[in-house]
Amino acid sequence: MTSGAARRGDVFDPGCPTRRLLDRVGTKWTSMAVKVLAEAAPGEVRFGELRRRMPGISQKMLSVTLQSLVRDGLVARRVEPTVPPCVHYRLTELGLSLEVPLAALRAWAEEHMAEVERNNLQAAGQGGNNGRVPVE
Repeated sequence: MTSGAARRGDVFDPGCPTRRLLDRVGTKWTSMAVKVLAEAAPGEVRFGELRRRMPGISQKMLSVTLQSLVRDGLVARRVEPTVPPCVHYRLTELGLSLEVPLAALRAWAEEHMAEVERNNLQAAGQGGNNGRVPVE
């Protein structure tokens, strides 16, 4: 491999940064933020609008989520030099490429939520193991 060639990650390698990346993009807040920004693409969304469209997220959690997405190059941030500053966010090309797999995961979760919830309730009702799966 040449020094400029991209290398592919290996999620099964304990030292691979792919694991940290999956931890970041696999959160509900990342999925929601990407969805809201994808709906606005190629336009921008202000911080306050993002927060309104993501019920339950705190200002701090949204800020942390967006900082992570900006650092990873998935989201671009633009600040208008006004008082107070207006901060706008948009998905980058890389961020737009993440919307398709996240949309599939959101759709799967919404479709199978009731079944998974039933399984959780059933497992919690079984005596002796407190809903835990036995280790073999």
